Amino acid sequence: MQTHSNHWQLQEAKAKFSHVVNCAADAPQFISKHGRESAVLISIEDYQKMSKQDNIADFFMNSPVKGLSLDLERDKSLSRELSFE
Repeated sequence: MQTHSNHWQLQEAKAKFSHVVNCAADAPQFISKHGRESAVLISIEDYQKMSKQDNIADFFMNSPVKGLSLDLERDKSLSRELSFE
């Protein structure tokens, strides 16, 4: 018996596997075994987004702060004095 729209008991998920795969295109599908969530079926697109390995150049090129005017100038004032007593 399906408990929620995207939660399935293992037996039902096996019986309706094609339907569960189609549902995964819209949202992750949670599969329970013996009353405990044991697996999640996601779309290939979601998987590829999660597993994409960007290099450092791609990371900075796609940064949300790209194009912002940031002040990266170091403060040149003297550091504070420390007492080691």
